[in-house]
Amino acid sequence: MNNKIKKTLGELREKIQEHNYLYHVLDAPHISDAEYDILFKKLVALENQYPEYITADSPTQRIGATPSKEFKESKHRIPMLSLENAFSEDDVFAFNKRIHEKLQTNKQLTFCCEPKMDGLAINLLYIDGHYTQAATRGDGIVGEDITANAKTLQTIPLKLKNKDIPKVIEVRGEIYMSKKTFHDLNKQAEQAGEKVFANPRNAAAGSVRQLDPGITAKRKLSFFCYGIGYYEGEAVFHSQSEILQQLKRWGFPVNPEITTTHSIEECLQFFETIKKKRENLAYEIDGVVYKVDDLHLQKSLGFISRAPRFALAHKFPAQEQITVIEEVDFQVGRTGTLTPVARLKPVNVGGVIVSNATLHNMDEIERKDIRIHDVVIIRRAGDVIPEVVSVIKEERPKEAKKIKAPIHCPVCHSDVTRVQGEAAVRCSGGLICSAQRKEAIKHFASRKAMDIDGLGDKIIDQLVNTKLIHTVADLYDLTHEVLAKLERLGDKSAQNLLEAIQKSKKTTFERFLYALGIREVGESTALMLTQHFSSLEELTKASTESLLPLPDVGPVVSTQIHTFFQQKHNKEVIEKLLKKGIHWEKPKKLSQLPLQNKTFVLTGTLSSLSREKATQVLQSLGAKVSGSVSQKTHYVIAGSEPGSKLSNAKKLNIKILDEKQFLEFIKNVKTST
Repeated sequence: MNNKIKKTLGELREKIQEHNYLYHVLDAPHISDAEYDILFKKLVALENQYPEYITADSPTQRIGATPSKEFKESKHRIPMLSLENAFSEDDVFAFNKRIHEKLQTNKQLTFCCEPKMDGLAINLLYIDGHYTQAATRGDGIVGEDITANAKTLQTIPLKLKNKDIPKVIEVRGEIYMSKKTFHDLNKQAEQAGEKVFANPRNAAAGSVRQLDPGITAKRKLSFFCYGIGYYEGEAVFHSQSEILQQLKRWGFPVNPEITTTHSIEECLQFFETIKKKRENLAYEIDGVVYKVDDLHLQKSLGFISRAPRFALAHKFPAQEQITVIEEVDFQVGRTGTLTPVARLKPVNVGGVIVSNATLHNMDEIERKDIRIHDVVIIRRAGDVIPEVVSVIKEERPKEAKKIKAPIHCPVCHSDVTRVQGEAAVRCSGGLICSAQRKEAIKHFASRKAMDIDGLGDKIIDQLVNTKLIHTVADLYDLTHEVLAKLERLGDKSAQNLLEAIQKSKKTTFERFLYALGIREVGESTALMLTQHFSSLEELTKASTESLLPLPDVGPVVSTQIHTFFQQKHNKEVIEKLLKKGIHWEKPKKLSQLPLQNKTFVLTGTLSSLSREKATQVLQSLGAKVSGSVSQKTHYVIAGSEPGSKLSNAKKLNIKILDEKQFLEFIKNVKTST
């Protein structure tokens, strides 16, 4: 029996030490905080039951983990201790009972209560009021010297303000990354194809441990202080709350949510208040810290091996849990993107039963190697859709199946496309897919497309929600009687909208192409296509290979165009639109246009027409309109208050036209054709 207990304790310690190393040193945790807490509580319980087997190197007998070898070591003058954790009200009442018994008093105590920041604990050393050194907590005794990196934080003062500054003082606090900064950082990483951070805490820790302080500076880290370590000199403190007020006066940021309470019941009320505020805070917290406020009482209470007796970390219910992926479905978004959703074995996460979690996209699935029937860690944060954080691969069953993207849209059954290099898979049935219906109609009616004046978003919402229209072609079947019954539309407005719908039937080939909403086909691409293809029929029959040689058309654009026109449902809607009377004059081919192979650049403000209109005029005559001046530029059109483009044009001896000359030039070109 004894050997069995020793073996169990040894395995637990080894596992916890490994996770400490992964979390504190490598900033790459392999398990959730909830899993770690379960392991640690199990070890504490066993050691309490068998104290004769406690070893000096047990995780319960030390603080943190060994510091990284990438930075110089820095010894703290007073150790930076961990805190004992509480997970329930019973744990909090037990803490209150212990300190009262230790102090031999029945009086209510005053507590300093503060949000428990989910960041990186650091120690700042000031000598004669000047920032001298910064170090991570490390193992509590020795940390990593991050002086140069911490100095880049705007929230850390380099010189203390006011008077009564000790000659030497250690200031303790947390470096953290705001939720917005974390989101922006990961978005940039995704776009650059780089590794994303698991959470703001790891992002902050990774940013602080950059060997190049310049990188740390770019990460926009923040800092809150929560106390002091060693000090010598003038300052004399009587309470924790007094320390925080003084630190604030010296110029340190202190969390504005910190308060004092006068009973353990008030502590629990503070916990509930902060828990409700949690999702609206600009930073991540994972609980609340209670500290006996009186420093004399703190001293009387003293310490145990790894934590002060006078403080307690009351942690929020776990935001992460372990469950099983039972199936994976694909949901179609309003722009046609298919998002994989994991159907989970229901599990309680932070008081909410969770049965679904987003898998984001196929790249994320492949990066995390997520499979159906996997045992996974899921995370939930407030109203944010739960996500699968990672797979516990040691528990992967034999029947685990790889996740494959569908080849047909689960809503409209059109072909699904995935462009090489993109994470998203998309439905190609933009004109008929009910999941994309509202967005397709809004785009079709927009000013640069069919220009249906008066057909706003709210009217489209009503038409779709009441099932009056299913595709853009149904717009041309609407009657005055139907429109007049809609909210916000009276008799006159209904008549105006009906006239605008009828007026839109006369359009141009390029506007119609743009209105179809073919992915990657903007206004200029639509215009270019009409200049190379004499009819819609000719374009719909074009192969990917025949599209590739066209200007500004690469493999991605050619694939999207070809795939769109190959969908039977899209063809049917286009045929209906043409039967409803949509028409246009046959456009001239590029070879027939007078400004083909000519490149123009616009700069400054034109008084008689907008830059947008000027661009359209030039493009309709076959010209290419560029955003920058180069040796390939033929003309620069300069309005009032021109920018550097005009100077560049003069240096390169490029022909410059003012507004009057430009209008005359266009008139002559049109006359000659």
